[in-house]
Amino acid sequence: MNANSPEATPGPERTAPDAAAPPGRVVLLTTSHRVAPGLLSWPAWQALHEADRVLCADGAHPQLPYLREAGIDVVEASPTAQELVDACAGGHTVVVVATGEGEPALTDGLARLAGTGRIAMPELELLPASYDLPGARLLDLVQVMDRIRAECPWSSQQTHEGLAKYGIEEAYELVEAIEEGDRDELREELGDVLLQVVFHARIAEEGRPEDGEDPFSIDDVAGGIVAKLIHRHPHVFGDATATTPEEVKEHWLRTKAVEKQRTSITEGIPLGQPGLALAAKLASRVRTARLDIPLPPVEGIGYDLLALAVRAESQGVDPEAALRAAARAYRDAIRQAEG
Repeated sequence: MNANSPEATPGPERTAPDAAAPPGRVVLLTTSHRVAPGLLSWPAWQALHEADRVLCADGAHPQLPYLREAGIDVVEASPTAQELVDACAGGHTVVVVATGEGEPALTDGLARLAGTGRIAMPELELLPASYDLPGARLLDLVQVMDRIRAECPWSSQQTHEGLAKYGIEEAYELVEAIEEGDRDELREELGDVLLQVVFHARIAEEGRPEDGEDPFSIDDVAGGIVAKLIHRHPHVFGDATATTPEEVKEHWLRTKAVEKQRTSITEGIPLGQPGLALAAKLASRVRTARLDIPLPPVEGIGYDLLALAVRAESQGVDPEAALRAAARAYRDAIRQAEG
């Protein structure tokens, strides 16, 4: 018998397997490493307390200290499928605290035994003891980024300034995926943009106060945007009301102006963005503020484009997107002519 098997450890007296005896029950308890150890579901705690034996192959499993603190006698053991069936004979319940891989060798072995048709198999139950909450995989991304920053020769040397161009590139690729309607590409590009956020936040953790750099983390970034969203959506989280998108936008702009203490509607508009987008953004601010500001009475291609951008914005058209669509059609015509 395996030295780590349940029969080699102290426990209640066992009689020899009897074909007429109840086959017992195996509970495979799974947990998520993304949830703090010890935070288990009530059915999981019930199963653990009621079990005749609790086994775990991994002596370093993060749940073990908390289970033992709760009075659960956990035995470090790696039983074979046959040994586990024998341990359940007589109607006993054995809980197996699964490792990260979910004990595939054990479950495969039980399936092979069941397939013979010659053995009275115990009831097998898969019991998730903790679940990933929405967004839990973001924790994996943070951990992966920490390791890459520490161990990758290229990533460990990157700075905010050096990564800036990649943020622009990834944003454009995301827009292209949206405009092309490619959902697989959209998912991938969203991940690339998210990586830029996590990467910059990881670098920011190393900020040096002596150089005027206040360190901050991804949690600070997330906490800041959460607070901002709640504050700017009083119709969702407060007592204010808004029945149209226009009312929501007006309130957003008013709140933003108070927060930023801006003296001009042009403040906060990045001048480095593409020209058509810049012109449309200025026009949007003017229209939202209900100002009547005529365009400069100057002729030239630049002012013609400015007038087109303002006209597009007034009609609810994104001039950048419209130009890109036209450019794609022109590209297709070029390829057709080449062919």
